[in-house]
Amino acid sequence: MTKRRTLNLWGSTSLAVLLAASLNAPALAQPSGEQPPVATPSLDKDALASADQVAAERELPRGHFRLPDEGDIVGQYYTVTVEDSEQTLLDIARRHNIGFEEIRMANPEVSMWVPGEGTEVVIPAQYILPPAERKGIVVNLSELRLYYYPADNPGIVETYPVSVGRDEFATPVGMTQTTVKVKDPAWSPPASMRREAAARGEPAPSVVPAGPDNPLGRHAILLGMPSYLIHGTNRPDGVGMRVSRGCIRMYPEDIESLYERVPSGTQVNLMDAPFKAGWGADGTLFVQSYPQLEENVGDFEPLLNAIERVESLTDENIEIDYAQVKQAVESPNGRFVALYGPQAPVAQPESPAEQAPSERRGLFEDIELSATAERDSDA
Repeated sequence: MTKRRTLNLWGSTSLAVLLAASLNAPALAQPSGEQPPVATPSLDKDALASADQVAAERELPRGHFRLPDEGDIVGQYYTVTVEDSEQTLLDIARRHNIGFEEIRMANPEVSMWVPGEGTEVVIPAQYILPPAERKGIVVNLSELRLYYYPADNPGIVETYPVSVGRDEFATPVGMTQTTVKVKDPAWSPPASMRREAAARGEPAPSVVPAGPDNPLGRHAILLGMPSYLIHGTNRPDGVGMRVSRGCIRMYPEDIESLYERVPSGTQVNLMDAPFKAGWGADGTLFVQSYPQLEENVGDFEPLLNAIERVESLTDENIEIDYAQVKQAVESPNGRFVALYGPQAPVAQPESPAEQAPSERRGLFEDIELSATAERDSDA
């Protein structure tokens, strides 16, 4: 079983990366060899125009939300109607600051490539803030989303879709910080990629200069982890997927915005929270669940983790339908589920005073039996 990797130390490789960046030499990053389809040529202009329109309506820039006075939730779900038969779901996702997997899970019955004129598309632009200190940059790997809490604007949180490392090149978890920022970086493909290209009989340049063919895009923010960066991309259709070799990719317009405002030395928390819970301003308790990363399966019991997270936010006087928690964990799709409060469905159990506790005990029994069976099989 592959275990979660945690890195937070400087190494010779990271020092070399910083030195190379400071001299405007190639930065060491590891984009994926698997590249999704290239975006249409007109997408950049369309994406920025739509972002401006949304920003004007909300009076905030793209990706910016006001932190709630009470609770843990920002944004809202809404729908748009496809007006152009040539639009793809990816075009719509980028215009609304949504990633590939987010738009796919929110619209499971809609074609990714030909949604069709007149089709109604759900935009899942509502987020439970991750269970982490609201400071600096927080990247929730399972959610494929970055959150930024600017120190000079404490009432705001910014959030953007990102790509992270695919399973064999998993992005590590741990605490680090931003270091050097590089505009129009060159890229040095790692030796492993050059060997793979040579084996296929393809040219393998030692350096890819800045320009449209550079996988890092036009902006890169180096981290205090060996060879890991937050950067743009020349193939934005892959944002919101697990396709990189460990680096964190963003839409070009998002990394450009972040690049201009994030100071060097900003705290970066790379975390993995596939299950989130939080309170809405109206007193509703919501949960969200995302597919767990393959490399972290087995590191902890997902259902037990979810129950503990819910219980940390509630007290004994609040009755929770734990069957809904179990369903959210077993069918992760990123959708909001209301467990308690004004927006929660009205439950009608036969024994209201005993139903929730008995369900909870049953779930813990299932977890204990599962853990026992796993230990027996290991023996």
